[in-house]
Amino acid sequence: MNQTGKQRSVAGLDLPFSPNEKLQRILRSALGTPHSTCDTAGLPWTASYFDLDRVDLFTQATDPQQQQILQIVNRNLLEEAYFVEKAGMGYMANMVQVAETLEERMLYSLFCADESRHLSQIRGFLMDEPEKTQDPFFQLLAELAESGDRSVLLFVIQVVLEGWGLSHYRRLAKHCAVPELASLLLGFLQEESRHHATGVTLFQEMTVSPVAMDAVTEILTRFLQMVQVGPQAVVAAIAQTLGHLSMSQKVTVFEQLDTQVHSAGRLAVLQNLMQTGGGGAIIARLHEKGAFEPLPATICAAI
Repeated sequence: MNQTGKQRSVAGLDLPFSPNEKLQRILRSALGTPHSTCDTAGLPWTASYFDLDRVDLFTQATDPQQQQILQIVNRNLLEEAYFVEKAGMGYMANMVQVAETLEERMLYSLFCADESRHLSQIRGFLMDEPEKTQDPFFQLLAELAESGDRSVLLFVIQVVLEGWGLSHYRRLAKHCAVPELASLLLGFLQEESRHHATGVTLFQEMTVSPVAMDAVTEILTRFLQMVQVGPQAVVAAIAQTLGHLSMSQKVTVFEQLDTQVHSAGRLAVLQNLMQTGGGGAIIARLHEKGAFEPLPATICAAI
């Protein structure tokens, strides 16, 4: 409980910022780098990264409209990294408390510091602090972080999501047009790899209860559904800029974004992470639910 009696969530996505400048100076000193906004001198990711160069509505838009769409989707990626690291900091701090060996507690203490540094570094590339997110993925992440079952936490967050994060950050860095940000993202990989490897190691030593198996299956079904529906955020950015899109326009955009191929590749990566992490039985359950099948443009457009 905090001083007002309100219980804070583990993920801490709604934690307020301190107005205490002295506290902020101590934090900057502890981090070893000042928290300042970096001038990216251009957007980190171009239209081709999002496959927008294949979308007629984008290529036929005016230059200001194209720029606005790109600003939205670039901002989305940076905010996504911001909230992932913010939630990760709370998760790692929670795992310090529930660690079952001294080595685990030491590792999670170090991992918490990793997430703190990552959060500070990502903040430097945002012109202003993101508002509280209503994104379904982060709501799911916040809900998951409250789970009291270590096997559920380890498999979903460290085996699957941390492993996914490695692939995601590597791709972001490879295609980033801002050298300073590309270097930063590459620098995350070694630390995130340790987080993932620890989760795999600890999970493979566990016996997963039937209740935990049900919980993992339910959570991952919800997560995979978000992947199955394709690049919704990109289509939303087009609609936000150009105005309401008809159903036929949405279908065309999803088709031009090659949504089924887009989703299939990501679903294959996630299945491989589960397989190498010791989740064969979980994969079988998810296949029964059709969770690894990408959805066609007509269904993606209707969501």
